Amino acid sequence: MKQRPYHCGIDAALDVIDGKWKVLVLWALDSGARRFGETKRLLPGISEKVLAQQLRELEADGIVHREVYDQVPPKVEYSLTERGRALNRALTPLNVWGKERLALLDAEAEEQAQSA
Repeated sequence: MKQRPYHCGIDAALDVIDGKWKVLVLWALDSGARRFGETKRLLPGISEKVLAQQLRELEADGIVHREVYDQVPPKVEYSLTERGRALNRALTPLNVWGKERLALLDAEAEEQAQSA
């Protein structure tokens, strides 16, 4: 887990979810444990390198648990820790706000198209 001086709770939270992909990785893992490839398929556009980096950082922050199974072929699953599930619950209102914003943007675009 990162240790640096934070100015407020938002600063500490944003340090964990900062970046383009981390919140999307959290949502992908929200419904349960997933293997790497399965997670990647849920996130079109993310490279394997970036996904691996994001998962490592989330694991280091105690948000994601990495389970390695002793079998052949090797099997690794990623899941949210309790802290990760709590973070997703905290992000739910942001998701609602984002959906409302998308609807507003769509309505504005449609209005502009009709007036053109």
